[in-house]
Amino acid sequence: MENSKKRYNLFTTVLLIFLSAPILYAGGPWTQNKGKAYLKLSEWWMVFDKHYTDAGLIDPNITTGIFNTFLYTEYGITDRYTAIINGALFSRNYMNNVKSSATNEVIINGEAINALGDIDIGLKYSLTKPGATVPMALSFALGLPLGVTGKGELGALQTGDGELNQMIQFDIGKGFQIKELPAYISAYTAINNRTNGYSEEFRYGAEVGLGLLTNKLWLSLKLNGIESFQNGDTAETVTSTSIFANNSEFASVAFEANYLITEKLGISLNYATAFKGKIIAAAPSYNVGVFFNLN
Repeated sequence: MENSKKRYNLFTTVLLIFLSAPILYAGGPWTQNKGKAYLKLSEWWMVFDKHYTDAGLIDPNITTGIFNTFLYTEYGITDRYTAIINGALFSRNYMNNVKSSATNEVIINGEAINALGDIDIGLKYSLTKPGATVPMALSFALGLPLGVTGKGELGALQTGDGELNQMIQFDIGKGFQIKELPAYISAYTAINNRTNGYSEEFRYGAEVGLGLLTNKLWLSLKLNGIESFQNGDTAETVTSTSIFANNSEFASVAFEANYLITEKLGISLNYATAFKGKIIAAAPSYNVGVFFNLN
């Protein structure tokens, strides 16, 4: 029973680290105009029964799922300063029953939790003047630990990581045309300082997008990754006393489509999957949302 608890703790925790990455970097190096805003309400989910081990191999685990309702907002304080809030307004984390393969008897009962998730607040500053050919921006974000941890019979259900983290990020990008079609490319790097014995992280990503149907449909390809500094608590300590694993790493690719129904209202679809990782869920994630561009 103790081994089952340790293994489940390891499997379920890492996906919350994974899920936050794609949404946090939605704005790239472009800031909002003064007094203007961008809002996106979306549903993100992942269900997995496999995970990457600390050696990068794939092993089976208890079928686990998490569903998060996110609200992402950007507001232009000035033309060069943009405030950002990204939060899981509702989070559901569950695990299925664990049954004996010989007798089909339930060994561990399935359970679920519904609660508020963690919320990130940040400020982005444009290092270049509005309209620059190659815009660059610097951001600072705080991850507020408003989600719950240690719930359920095994103490393995959570909607947050229980630690206050601080992240500094640099973005760069450029808009251009491909045979008269609008396009863009952007990239970022970031350092994430974590507390409570969690390892610091180096984060990176890149994105390329293309506008179609007279700019109503935008298709994009994204790469996101996290590399651990490996300076957190050891895996044995974390998996036996906490519901979050440490020193997790991954690289993922995502495909996204955004369609403008009107000039200000649109819908988005996102599919992402990790193609390598350590102590991370080995399954794709999905995101469906509606956004309002009030710029």
